Amino acid sequence: MRIAIVGTGGVGGYFGARLKAAGESVAFLARGAHLAAMRQGGLKLASAHGDVCIHPVEATDDARAIGPVDVAIVAVKLYDTEAAAEACRALVGPGTSVVSLQNGVTAVETLAAAVGAERVFGGIAYIMATIAAPGAIVHTGTMARIVLGEFGGGTSARVTALASALRRAGAEVEESPDIDAAIWTKFAFLAPLSGVTALTRATVGLIRKDPGARGLFEKAVAETVALARARKVRLAPDATERAIAFLDGLPPEMGSSMLHDLRNGKRLELSWLSGTVARLGRAAGVPTPTHDFIVAALGLHADGART
Repeated sequence: MRIAIVGTGGVGGYFGARLKAAGESVAFLARGAHLAAMRQGGLKLASAHGDVCIHPVEATDDARAIGPVDVAIVAVKLYDTEAAAEACRALVGPGTSVVSLQNGVTAVETLAAAVGAERVFGGIAYIMATIAAPGAIVHTGTMARIVLGEFGGGTSARVTALASALRRAGAEVEESPDIDAAIWTKFAFLAPLSGVTALTRATVGLIRKDPGARGLFEKAVAETVALARARKVRLAPDATERAIAFLDGLPPEMGSSMLHDLRNGKRLELSWLSGTVARLGRAAGVPTPTHDFIVAALGLHADGART
């Protein structure tokens, strides 16, 4: 299978390296110092599941140099979705599919507008992985799970083909009968986790122990679940309780990519996470005071480090 990784950050770098190590034909879209380091020394991955170094690595900042692929896996930050969608145009051939492993619930619309809704299917990644240094990805914990499915319900030959390749690469993969519900189930956990870890500058273990921080997380989850239900998303009846239980099962040192970005003075996905909950909540008439507070409190940092 010919695969393009559009965005070689933590998520794209991890799964792309695993796919390449398992024998798939993988090309990476990257940029800047990260791309330069990959070209010189390869793509390095440190993980409890085993370290990998892909060298030489097919890496470029120009999608036209890759050309049409079987699958384009989009794993950029949400604020880079429009650029990624434009890059995907150069990756599309007669049989190309595009799947997003991004956070949030809005990126798919942008990708579908660029390449056609019929080419896009749904995906979610459950993993904590970051760029530790140019050319180097670090995987925290052991979770490396992907959920795939067709919008509108069910699976397909193209979903199964990518799922099989990812399983051969060592990932835990689920083919979901309702990918919309799966995406919102993750969003109901991820948006609160991102906001609360960044707001408190704390990891999961500290948040679990502190009644105030834990209460903030629980309220943010409840608001997101209420929004999903107002939008007729078929979440499980105990979706709020499941999100809280998921928090309790995570490694105490785990944070979020937003916390990592805040600590490193990088741009935040705030507008696409808590900001989206607040915006969609207003449109649906669902109160979201916790997410409103997160947006207000982190807003000064949303564009990265200030001088």
